[in-house]
Amino acid sequence: MTELPSTTPATEPARPVTIVTGAASGIGRATAELFAERGHHVIAVDIAARGLAELGGGIVTLTGDVSAEAINRAAVDTALERFGRLDTVVLNAGTGGTPPLESAGAVDSADRIFGVNLRGPIHGLKAAVPALRRSRGSAIFTASVAGLRGDPGNWAYNASKGALINLVRAFAIDYAAQGIRINALAPGLTRTAITANVHQDPALLAAIERRIPLGRFAEPREQAEAIWFLASPAAGYITGTTLVVDGGLDANLGILPLPGQSL
Repeated sequence: MTELPSTTPATEPARPVTIVTGAASGIGRATAELFAERGHHVIAVDIAARGLAELGGGIVTLTGDVSAEAINRAAVDTALERFGRLDTVVLNAGTGGTPPLESAGAVDSADRIFGVNLRGPIHGLKAAVPALRRSRGSAIFTASVAGLRGDPGNWAYNASKGALINLVRAFAIDYAAQGIRINALAPGLTRTAITANVHQDPALLAAIERRIPLGRFAEPREQAEAIWFLASPAAGYITGTTLVVDGGLDANLGILPLPGQSL
C-alpha cells in the first residue's frame, strides 16, 4: 500500500523578537522598520510618543525614558508576554547637547547625557540578559565615531560614547560563555534630526563632506543594515567589537586634502 504524504502542515519556526530603543527617529527608526520588514517582531521604545506613532503597522511601541530601569524591564516583559522570547536588543537611544564646561549647570546637563547614553544601555542589557541567555541572542549598542576621537565643544557626548565602547568590550567578556554576543556600532555622520542644522547650511555641509572620504553623510538605513549584520548569524563569531560605519572619516587624519581635492 502506498503511503500518502501527511497533510499536517509543518510547524513554522518562531519569528525572532527584537527590542529597539530610540526608535522614534533616525537610526533607531530605520532599524525598527528594517527588522520588522525582515520578519522580526519588534518592540520599539522611545520617549517621543509622536514619532513612535508614525512607525509602520505591526511594531509594538512603548513610550518611556530609557535612563529609567522601569521602561527597559517593561520592554523585555512585553517581548516575553506577547511573543514568548527575545533574540536581539538594539540599545540605540542617545542624546547630545554638550554645554560649555564653565557654563551654569554644565555638569547637570552632562549627567543627563550620561544617563541616557550610558545608564540607559546598562539598564537595557541588565533587563534583557535572562531572555538573551535562553535564546543565545545578541545586543548591539549604538556608540559613535565621537567615542573614538574628540570633537570641539562636545566633551560630555565624547565621554559617554567612549565609555560605551569600552562597556561593550567588558560586557562581551562577561557574557560570552553564556552564549550572548555583545557589539557596538560606531556611526559616522548620518542624515538624522541631530545633523539637520548642518544640512541647512550649504557651506558648512560642503566643508564637512570634504573631510569624509566617501564624500557624503550616511543614510539611517545604511546604519540599520550594519546593525542587522551584527545581529545576524553572519556575525556569529563576532563579539566585543565596534563596527565603524563612517565613510572612512575615522581613517582620515584630515591634515591633507583627499584625492581629487585641492589645498
